[in-house]
Amino acid sequence: MCTLPGFARQTATGLLLYLRVTPNAGRDTIEGSQVRADGSVVLRVRVSAVPDKGRANAAVIALIAKALGAPKTSISLVSGDTGRLKTVSVAGPAPALFARASALAG
Repeated sequence: MCTLPGFARQTATGLLLYLRVTPNAGRDTIEGSQVRADGSVVLRVRVSAVPDKGRANAAVIALIAKALGAPKTSISLVSGDTGRLKTVSVAGPAPALFARASALAG
């Protein structure tokens, strides 16, 4: 079994991912993991969508789904609807998600 990066936690149905999102960026990209000043680890994500009416959140979900090879319907926003720090839940088979999440760490 592979070790999860600091921005991911195992759940009964898959994974929780902790993100720091920058909306209105030049392009959609996942920049890798970052250790914050408080010691927490987040996955840095940039999306070109504006933070208006959920557009940036939808872009984040689409980007994470593509990176993990998971359907968008398996990903839901748990917290951080209007903030830069977000938590998303990814439902799916654990071994495949673990390997793909580890690859995102950069």
